[in-house]
Amino acid sequence: MTPSRAIDAFARRHRYHPLEALPWLAAVASYFIFPDYLALGAQILATILFALSADLVLGYAGIVTLGHAAFLGTGAYTAGILAAHGWGEPFTGILAGSVAAAFLGFLSGLVVLRTTGLALLMQTLVVATLVAEAANKASFITGGDDGLQGMEVWPIFGWFRFDLFGRTSYAYCLALLFLGWLIARQIVHSPFGRSLIGIRENVRRMHAIGAPVARRRLTIYTISAALAGVSGALIAQTTQFVSLSFLSLERSGTVLIMLIIGGVGRLYGAFIGVPLYMIAQNRFSEIDPVYWYFWIGLLMVLVVVFARGGVLGLFDRFRR
Repeated sequence: MTPSRAIDAFARRHRYHPLEALPWLAAVASYFIFPDYLALGAQILATILFALSADLVLGYAGIVTLGHAAFLGTGAYTAGILAAHGWGEPFTGILAGSVAAAFLGFLSGLVVLRTTGLALLMQTLVVATLVAEAANKASFITGGDDGLQGMEVWPIFGWFRFDLFGRTSYAYCLALLFLGWLIARQIVHSPFGRSLIGIRENVRRMHAIGAPVARRRLTIYTISAALAGVSGALIAQTTQFVSLSFLSLERSGTVLIMLIIGGVGRLYGAFIGVPLYMIAQNRFSEIDPVYWYFWIGLLMVLVVVFARGGVLGLFDRFRR
């Protein structure tokens, strides 16, 4: 490829491609093809948004974290507490969860982003542990180990109730996932997003050219926390239950596994990794309720050995 063609191809990356419509067509088709699995589908869509938020910091900014569940849980508890205490309006609950998670992301980012490498990894884990212990300590509000119960989420726009079949939940999660994807896509293909990749690849060079590295890392960390908070609020509202598991290390580790399966730093890795993992988890737990984690681990080994870069990386190699 000549330099001019390479420049033209890079300049066209921000434009929408017909293939980008595939996840949304598949999601809409699933609504009609799998009507008995819409409740699971709603959880998959909300978790995709969580994985998308994690990909912004991990795949694009190079910030490795084991505490991303802190923001998911903060958003879930904020929306859940509002709904349990008389205010179940869905959109304001989502907004409150997003703001609370963003605030936590900003405050914790001021501390944890001063470090790098293993120290950064441990700092993010400490933040998640502190938030989980605070939620457990405030059991009179959060429900502690028993979980937050008694939530009553109002119908969307006063018309669409959250039914047992998951129809409203699915459409609600799909609409908010689409908005979150638009925001993430705009960020990734902006000059700000390209500078994040520069920070990930060579932070010293970005310092040398005068880029405000610390400010941009804190900005994307806060934005990512806000999107994770939306995801947590979505899960809380559609399941009408919140527990301490939202803040667990397992939740943070699982989202990283999902991204590795789909492809880290690809924007669409979350759309592949999350459904594959959650559907496999659902099927394996039905087939082998005791040892289903073994099969999940075997799936991860196969992905790492035969699909470097995840499913999207494998697809790219076949295309080339």
